Amino acid sequence: MKTLLRAVNIIDAKSPYHGQKKDVLIDKKKIIEISDHIEVSNEFESIDAAGLILTPGFFDPNVHLGEPGFEERETLFNGLKVAEKSGFSDIGIVASTQPIIDQAYLIENLMQKTISTKVKLHVVAALTKGLQGEDLAELFEMHKYGALGFSDDYLPIKNANLLKIALQYTKNFKGLVHSYPLNSDIQGNAQVHESPTSTLLGLKSAPSIAESLQVSRDLEILAYTGGRLHIPLISTEASVALIQAAKSKGLEVSCSVSINQLYFTDNSLNEFNTNFKLQPPLREESDKQALINGVKDGVIDIVTSHHRPINIEHKFLEFEHAKSGSIGLESYFGAMNQLFGTEKAIEIIQRSRTTYQLETPTIKEKESVSLNLIDPTMEWTFSKDEIYSKSKNSIFIDKTLKGKVIKTFN
Repeated sequence: MKTLLRAVNIIDAKSPYHGQKKDVLIDKKKIIEISDHIEVSNEFESIDAAGLILTPGFFDPNVHLGEPGFEERETLFNGLKVAEKSGFSDIGIVASTQPIIDQAYLIENLMQKTISTKVKLHVVAALTKGLQGEDLAELFEMHKYGALGFSDDYLPIKNANLLKIALQYTKNFKGLVHSYPLNSDIQGNAQVHESPTSTLLGLKSAPSIAESLQVSRDLEILAYTGGRLHIPLISTEASVALIQAAKSKGLEVSCSVSINQLYFTDNSLNEFNTNFKLQPPLREESDKQALINGVKDGVIDIVTSHHRPINIEHKFLEFEHAKSGSIGLESYFGAMNQLFGTEKAIEIIQRSRTTYQLETPTIKEKESVSLNLIDPTMEWTFSKDEIYSKSKNSIFIDKTLKGKVIKTFN
């Protein structure tokens, strides 16, 4: 079935049609024609796209799905359908499944299992065997099987020498080493960020130096070893400054931030809603503004949905006993569009492919179809009843968002 989008606004900085209103004719595989006006027969589906925008599909490299091992949280196929409905043509899943993705054959199994899905699955494989932080996993073999990079997820690399060896070893094949920014000795059993809010709530807290100390250490090691380092999910003003300084020195470092950190602060914790219990924890207004500015300036490379399904029995608990995490794919574009405006939001979203050295889809004739049709002005309430994800633990429930993906073509 061929589809004609009439008078759609194209937003794609790499496209020769960027910022123009065009008719776009597509089939299941390719963009057939882009022109001011296209005539077609009645057998074509025609969509009046006036007021809508057409963008390339999104990519998020930090997505948690349950399967394998935690299917009660989310299955692979439902998770990929959630990603598709939310505008993502590619996602990268982390290795903290069961079994842990620390061997090449496990990547191959996942690739084969999802070979016919519309959303392409990528894997950020384990950095260490069993996520134990002791011995490096088979990094080169997993790289050959398509691993985008190597990460122990939320588990920080406590052994500084292990990070040094990982960076030195992966230089041989330009692998991307992830180091979660957390000093666990300082963090301890803290539930929230240390601030006036944590004092009022009476919850065990940790200062933001639990993050910035680790970032500083990792950047010192990178300066010594060279290689490619990615620091995921930074959340403090100090981390932004440290990474900005490292980039100005020419270090090959990238970083990401969760959309949650850009939208909320720890003031949202006052009702003890466990959907607001996150790792890293929500910070203060000054951190939030520094992160937003870091995204705008390009110091922060990626804004991730930080999609982390948690089944209800681990969320419907007292705050101190609940697991950290929020789903984020379905609310992602509405939140990004509201924060940055449509054109800037699209530009930021597309930066993630550059960090992971993936080919960026482009809107031009004869290109493969990887497209989102979006209503950028639609205001809508993110309702729990409309969540397609298997787990419903969203920090955005009942929030009014602006802009929504209404149709995807992959």
